[in-house]
Amino acid sequence: MLRLSLNHISDTSAWTAAGVELPRFDIAQVKRNTRSKPEWVHFGAGNIFRGFVANAHQKLLDSGKADTGIIAAESFDFEMIDKVYKPYDNLTLLVLMNARGEFQKKVVASIVESITADKYREADYDRLIEIFEHPSLQMASFTITEKGYSLTGPDGHFLGIVEKDMEAGPVQPIHVMSIVASLAYRRYLKGRYPMTFVSMDNCSHNGDKLKHAVLTIAREWAKRGLVEPGFINYLEDERNISFPLSMIDKITPRPSETVQAALLEQGVGEMDVIVTSKNTYTAPFVNAEISEYLVIEDKFTNGRPRLEEAGIIFTDRDTVNKVETMKVTTCLNPLHTALAVSGCLLGFTLIADEMKDDTLRRFVETIGYTEGLPVVVDPGILNPKQFLDEVLQERFSNPFIPDTPQRIATDTSQKVGIRFGETIKSYIRREDLDPAELTAIPLAIAAWCRYLLGVDDEGQRLALSPDPLLETLQGHLAGVKLGDKVSGVRAILEDENIFGVPLYAIGLGEKIERMFYEMLEGPGDVRTTLEKYLK
Repeated sequence: MLRLSLNHISDTSAWTAAGVELPRFDIAQVKRNTRSKPEWVHFGAGNIFRGFVANAHQKLLDSGKADTGIIAAESFDFEMIDKVYKPYDNLTLLVLMNARGEFQKKVVASIVESITADKYREADYDRLIEIFEHPSLQMASFTITEKGYSLTGPDGHFLGIVEKDMEAGPVQPIHVMSIVASLAYRRYLKGRYPMTFVSMDNCSHNGDKLKHAVLTIAREWAKRGLVEPGFINYLEDERNISFPLSMIDKITPRPSETVQAALLEQGVGEMDVIVTSKNTYTAPFVNAEISEYLVIEDKFTNGRPRLEEAGIIFTDRDTVNKVETMKVTTCLNPLHTALAVSGCLLGFTLIADEMKDDTLRRFVETIGYTEGLPVVVDPGILNPKQFLDEVLQERFSNPFIPDTPQRIATDTSQKVGIRFGETIKSYIRREDLDPAELTAIPLAIAAWCRYLLGVDDEGQRLALSPDPLLETLQGHLAGVKLGDKVSGVRAILEDENIFGVPLYAIGLGEKIERMFYEMLEGPGDVRTTLEKYLK
C-alpha cells in the first residue's frame, strides 16, 4: 500500500505504476535552502493553496527555476497543520479531474515547512518572527477568505478581539490581520526591509482590503504610542511594502469520496477525509478542476518567484480589475448564483447535475451569452467568449467536482448587486440597450426572492444557506404561502443597497415581481415559469 510520506515517495516505480507524478527536485536541499533563506510564506493552508498555488511553485522547482519552497502558516484552523500537513511530511496528493472523468495525479512537495500562527505555540511563533525578520523574504500571500480581512462586525464596530489587539499592541496579537501587522513591525524594526503582501482570495480589490486592515491596526497602535511613527510611513511607502491586487479562479471543493475510493483502489492508502473541530473538510489529497486562473498586479518590492513560467499572469492594476469584472459580473459568478438559487428550489445537490437539465442550462447560457457578453469588459489577456465556453462546457458540467448549489447560495444578498446589478448598470449606460428587455437576469432575481420563502418547488420546507440579511429579507415575506398574490417582495426589490440600481425606475421591478408571483402560484411553478421565459 502506498503512503504519502517522504520515505514512501522514494519508491518511484510503485507511484509511477499508480499513475502518480512525483516531484523532480531535491526536496531535502530545497528544505534546507528555505530554512536559511526564506522567500515565501503563505497564510491559509487550505485546498486552493495546496491544489493551485503550491502546484504552480512546484513547476518552478521541477524545472530548476526556484530553489526555495513555500512555508505554510495557518492562522485559523490549527488542526490543518496537525492533521493534514505534519503527518504527511507537508506533502499533498493533487487529483485534477476533467469532465470526462480522467484523473491527473501528482504529489506536490513545494510546501517544505508548516507552522501555526499561534502565540501559544512558542516555537512556531518564533519561527514566524524569524522568517519576517529575514532580509530574503519576498512575499507573504494569503488565502484566508474575505472574512479574514474584516475588522468589524455587521454593526460596523470593531470586533472584540480586534479591539483587544489595538489596545495591547503588537506583542501578543490574536486576529490574523493583527498578527500580520505585528510581523511587519518586526521586519521594520529589524532593518526596514522591503516585501510584498499578496492577497489571493476570491474577493474584489483583495489587495486593498488587506492593506486597509493592516494599516488600520498599525495606525491605532501608533495613536497609542505602541509602535514607532515611522512604521506607518514604512507600510505606506510602496518602495518598501506593496499590496498588489489579484484575481484567482479555481474550484477546489471538499474531498470527494469518489476520489478517495479511486485512490484506494489504485493502492494509495491513508487517504481518510478529516473534519476538524472548526468544521473544515480536508484530506491528504486535494481534488480540483483542471481550469485555473491567477492574475496578479506586478508590483513587488523585493523580487518574486518566476511564476509567469508556471501559468500565472502578471499584469497591471487596471487589467487585473478588468479580469475580475469579466469573471464576477458576466462570465462566471452570475451564472453560479442563478444555478444556486434555482437548483435549491428544484432539489438539486450538484451543479454538474443542473447542467444536464435543459432548462437550467438554457438559463445560464442566456445570462452569459445573450445578456452578459454584449456588455462584457474585455481584459485583453483572456478572451471572454472562450472563458465563458470553458465555464459552461467543462467547468460547471464536470461531475467529478462535488460543488453544490447550497454552498454557492450562501450570502447571496451580498452578491446580487455585483453579479447582476453591474450588468444592469451597463445596460442603463448604453443607448442601444434597454435593461427592461432583459429576461434571464430578472428571472434569476425573482428565483432568489422565491427561494427566500424557504419553500421548494414541491411545496416542502427548504433549508436556506447562511446570509447576513436572511432574517430581514424573510421578514418581508413573513406569512406568504403558495398561491398568494400579495407579499412584501417589493420592499426587497426596492432596496438599492442590495441591487445597486433602482429596479422599478428602469422598468425591471414590476417584471421581476410578475415572475416572482408566477413562481409562487403553486407546486411546480418555479420550473413552469423558468420554462415559459426561457423558450
